[in-house]
Amino acid sequence: MSGRFTHALFGRVVFEEGEEYLSFQYRFLIVVQLAAALATGLFLLGESTQLNRIDTPHVRSMAVFTALSLLLWLLLRGQRHRLRPIAFTYLAACELEYLSALLYVPQDEMRVLWFLTHIPGVYLLLGRRWGAGVTLGNLVGLLLLNPRLSAPYSANAMATLAVAMGYLALFFHVYVHRSISYVRQVQQLNRRLREMATHDTLTGLLEPRAYYDASERQLAAAGRSGRACAVLFVDLDHFKRINDTHGHAAGDEVLRQVARQLRETVRQGDLVGRIGGEEFSLFLPDTDEEQAATLAERLRARIEQLRIEAGGRPIPVTASIGVAACAGGSLAMAEIQKQADAAMYEAKARGRNRVSRLGNRIPPARPA
Repeated sequence: MSGRFTHALFGRVVFEEGEEYLSFQYRFLIVVQLAAALATGLFLLGESTQLNRIDTPHVRSMAVFTALSLLLWLLLRGQRHRLRPIAFTYLAACELEYLSALLYVPQDEMRVLWFLTHIPGVYLLLGRRWGAGVTLGNLVGLLLLNPRLSAPYSANAMATLAVAMGYLALFFHVYVHRSISYVRQVQQLNRRLREMATHDTLTGLLEPRAYYDASERQLAAAGRSGRACAVLFVDLDHFKRINDTHGHAAGDEVLRQVARQLRETVRQGDLVGRIGGEEFSLFLPDTDEEQAATLAERLRARIEQLRIEAGGRPIPVTASIGVAACAGGSLAMAEIQKQADAAMYEAKARGRNRVSRLGNRIPPARPA
């Protein structure tokens, strides 16, 4: 389906990741509405050319239904938030249209089949509870109304109809349940795959490419809005010594504990990535340099307070942290990261276990 035709049919509408079934319902309803309008339009054309005679009350009903289907399509097109109320309205209109055919077109013995075609749409658009309720209501209504029809259906026909409606309802009850369950499983698997592709397996933080991609997007947004942002570069002190003295398993535990501290200290919208063996970077939107320096000092203190042991011996853990401001989004992420990296190395040169920023330096909280 070409992009131009798709836009004409469905409008400009965006569904987020995880809304695949909602997207299906939206497109399904639009296609059904247009197909129904076309079908009733053809019936009206046949009546106007004397090819298919229909009683006047039902002709009016079909004309109203055709116009209403097109109106509901126009109201829904490009407006995804209207999906559920329009689905209820359209399905109610279908019920009235089928009832009109039942009452005013007695010469059409097959008109009762419209009630069968209604069942899948209710299940797919409104769910299993509404599907079961509408099916039961239609069945009871048909059984009560049949004796009052000008040409009632036989008992055998009504029994066959009841079994067919029950079977169709049961089929779609199971189908919708399993389809939604399958969609959710696929969504969970996709989330896991994305997590594996974008997050470091040891620490759970963003891996370098995902971190820098997300940071570039945040930086571009900050540039457009003129908001402040900052970057922290965190490097653990003497990490090689930890691996050599206590083993790599202990080193991995240190990385996990540090990553946990980083996640727990920053805000939900901040980005935290592991960009090297013992190197971490944080992108802080809506944060000026002073606020970033305050957060960096808090992180430094929490890392120093970690209590990690290996073989009964404590492992001292400290970090040197560099701070860089985004300068209103005028710099590229690589340049800002380079400044934060330079500030971190300055902290190393000044004795480690401290926070530093180029130009306006922060006094060390305590000596290394």
